[in-house]
Amino acid sequence: MTTLHTKLEETAGFLRARLGERVPRIGLILGSGLGTFADTLEDAVAIEYSDIPHFEASTVPGHAGRLVCGTCAGALCIAMQGRLHLYEGHSAATATFPIRSLIHLGARSFVITNAAGGMHPAWEPGTLMLIRDHINFMPDHPLRGPNDERLGPRFPDMTQAYDPALRTLAKQAAHALGVELQEGVYLASTGPTYETPAEVRMMRTLGADACGMSTVPEVIVARHMGARVLGISCITNKAAGITGEPLSHDEVTEAAARVRSQFQRLIEAILAKLAASEVSDDEITE
Repeated sequence: MTTLHTKLEETAGFLRARLGERVPRIGLILGSGLGTFADTLEDAVAIEYSDIPHFEASTVPGHAGRLVCGTCAGALCIAMQGRLHLYEGHSAATATFPIRSLIHLGARSFVITNAAGGMHPAWEPGTLMLIRDHINFMPDHPLRGPNDERLGPRFPDMTQAYDPALRTLAKQAAHALGVELQEGVYLASTGPTYETPAEVRMMRTLGADACGMSTVPEVIVARHMGARVLGISCITNKAAGITGEPLSHDEVTEAAARVRSQFQRLIEAILAKLAASEVSDDEITE
């Protein structure tokens, strides 16, 4: 049986051959309706997921399903233009293989975005939420099974899953742009159904501010392999039961499109700050 480490070696080798001398240190995962940011990267090389060894194709509307490596604001980054989800039939390990591959390639910091349903009564669609912490309601875990110590520890700590220094950097970037940036807890469930009103009441009681169907497995794997994570949710709708209106994926993509310009300006400003320095807790203060 081919091991995970062997698959990562093969995938990273393929990507190195396509990218040449460029080794992106910053990874981006672009969620529903937000993938067009990758189209703004300069000197870009785009690779279809279907062409990459051991990658699976994305099947969700609004997810282009390709890697794009290029420069933005002086930062060389590699963007996942769409992600894999458990509800597509993938295991958590399969869904997170792409982010493992980018870390194996050389990425050390990630900006992970998603579209999410908002549970905070004051947050309207279009609100941007910096993820402070998460709650995992997914039945599968990306680290389930044998652990390869070359990739990370058997029991990784998740006390600071979302890097405090990177969160401070994002707040500074948002302040400079005049962009209002909320902060809260993201809850992940498998989907693909949206939550029921009763489930939303339970999630709010547990402390969640937004809910979605992605991100958490990716963050777990990134932390397992020692990468730093910044997470941002675009609140695209109020969660079930708050307004009484039915939910749809069209509503999600339309709301993401409305705030896309502001969101892209924020990501660009964050990348500029990342490019300006090797970020450390000592270099960034509240």
